[in-house]
Amino acid sequence: MANVKAYSLFTDFDVNLFKSGKHYRLYEKFGSHTVTVDGIEGTYFAVWAPSAKQVSVIGDFNFWSDGEHQLNVRWDASGIWEGFIPFVGKGNIYKYKIHSHHNGVITEKADPYARRCEHPPKTASVVWEDDYKWKDASWLKKRKKHNALDAPYSVYEVHIGSWRKKAEEDRSLSYFELADELVDYVKDMGFTHVEFMPIMEYPFDPSWGYQLTGYFAPTSRFGYPEEFKYLVDKLHQNDIGIILDWVPSHFPEDAHGLGFFDGSHLYEHPDRRKGYHPDWKSLIFNYERNEVRSFLISNAVFWLDQYHADGLRVDAVASMLFLDYSREDGEWEPNIYGGRENLAVIEFLKELNQEVYASFPDVQTIAEESTAFPMVSKPVFLGGLGFGMKWMMGWMHDTLEYFGKDPIYRKYHQNDITFSLAYAFTENFMLPLSHDEVVYGKNSILGRMPGDEWQRFANLRLLYGYMFTHPGTKLLFMGGEFGQYNEWNFQESLDWNLLEFEPHQNLKTYYKELNNLYKTTPALYEKGFSGEGFEWISFDDHENCVMSYIRKGYDQKDNVIVVCNLTPAVLENYKIGIPEKSKIKEIFNSDSKKFGGSGIGNPRQLTAKKQSWNGKDYSAEITLAPLSITVFQIK
Repeated sequence: MANVKAYSLFTDFDVNLFKSGKHYRLYEKFGSHTVTVDGIEGTYFAVWAPSAKQVSVIGDFNFWSDGEHQLNVRWDASGIWEGFIPFVGKGNIYKYKIHSHHNGVITEKADPYARRCEHPPKTASVVWEDDYKWKDASWLKKRKKHNALDAPYSVYEVHIGSWRKKAEEDRSLSYFELADELVDYVKDMGFTHVEFMPIMEYPFDPSWGYQLTGYFAPTSRFGYPEEFKYLVDKLHQNDIGIILDWVPSHFPEDAHGLGFFDGSHLYEHPDRRKGYHPDWKSLIFNYERNEVRSFLISNAVFWLDQYHADGLRVDAVASMLFLDYSREDGEWEPNIYGGRENLAVIEFLKELNQEVYASFPDVQTIAEESTAFPMVSKPVFLGGLGFGMKWMMGWMHDTLEYFGKDPIYRKYHQNDITFSLAYAFTENFMLPLSHDEVVYGKNSILGRMPGDEWQRFANLRLLYGYMFTHPGTKLLFMGGEFGQYNEWNFQESLDWNLLEFEPHQNLKTYYKELNNLYKTTPALYEKGFSGEGFEWISFDDHENCVMSYIRKGYDQKDNVIVVCNLTPAVLENYKIGIPEKSKIKEIFNSDSKKFGGSGIGNPRQLTAKKQSWNGKDYSAEITLAPLSITVFQIK
């Protein structure tokens, strides 16, 4: 053993916290850290490998030779190997070579805590420190207001590699370039938040980032770690929040990754019924192991702490919660109570959310959870899982299926479009039209709409208007805002050339106006998670395919009436109930000519008459444009 000095960043308290699953800042200890020892600059390395009998750091500084720099195992049975190697520093490339006690297995692994990874297909870790100087203090002071559950929350979901490309160079934009082009675009469009599909390092492009190997490193595909920080910083300086897609549900079997790390099932559950995902051909974390829970929670905290993320969208929660997820009888084992719930996962998610909200009370965690598992977005102290929000998958499926029908048949399916309000307030729901809805033969959102071109765009405007006036926060995948024709292809840029055509430019204008309507109409967001913020006027006019409702804010004078005409027929003198003596004024109409509509609407203020209708004491007669949504201010 040469040139490895005994040195440690761990205290006994750190080790005890790690072993008990309660250390949530492991990135400050594990991994590679440039330090000075006895006046000599070098790097401290620490890795968890309890089944190892020898661990060496191999790299470009020792010709990748095994045994040249052997780490020291701690005396406390923690399984932590560590040591200081002089003259190794920022930019050096390395892996751990691990000789296992198990059958003489030898593995070469990337550092699970590396802050930077080599550009794929290379797989080594890079010693990296940065002293990035953040300039987002103003945002951090006020983001509690922007992230609150009674604030407007309109998310633009982005796959960085395919949002826009430099065609002449056949490459994606860098983090630096995105800090100009993406930030300007999102600000102009009026979104409140950007959600990035996983940017943590991943080896396989077709996984879209959902098969991670570098949990603490932004992918090198688009630049250095500090350049990604610069992108986050620029978003914040423009009052745009950032949500990171986070994947604690599974990981790939790549040789340099977490699988079979030290020759044993260290990070993955040893029982394949709990440790292998049949759908994704990947490994599942062992949530029953204290050190693994510490690793995952530390990773979530890392992105909030070191990269100033404003939220985490937690991927595939349903696959974690249920032992029988995508498994046949005999392929899973019930829990100790005979149920299908993974009890260790339930405790892990509660612990995760408790730690996140205790340390970062002004962020949000958002669960992609597709079942009826109860109280996903309720606080842990009330028995919930503790997430801030949950994706409303039922609304998404029902709405897209309904809008895909020819309007002539919609009167037979009115319940499909109104049913979501029966359970809309059981969780803090986000309405998602995500990347999952524009792949694998599902068609683009525009491509699902029936009718001729005019009707397809009118249907899409109506769908988006319905989403923005329905209770809950909003999420749209990139390209949907201007009517991308083709399904999403991660290898290609969005079809920005479509904006040369008027219908697509009009749709982009429309979505921008929707964001503005949403942010300037308190009734559309202040009580978005409460039944007090919504009241039906009529949900059962099947024959006309019309639904109407009231959205309510804290101040009654902010209340608005929303009316959706879900067929191409123009409806004149259509009567709706009004709850009180008042005047109503049209403030938004998806059929406006500037959006590509026919321009039919209600130009004059209308006075409600003392004539009961729809169970209300007053009523008014309005004109409904074809395939339109109309919003009225109550005065």
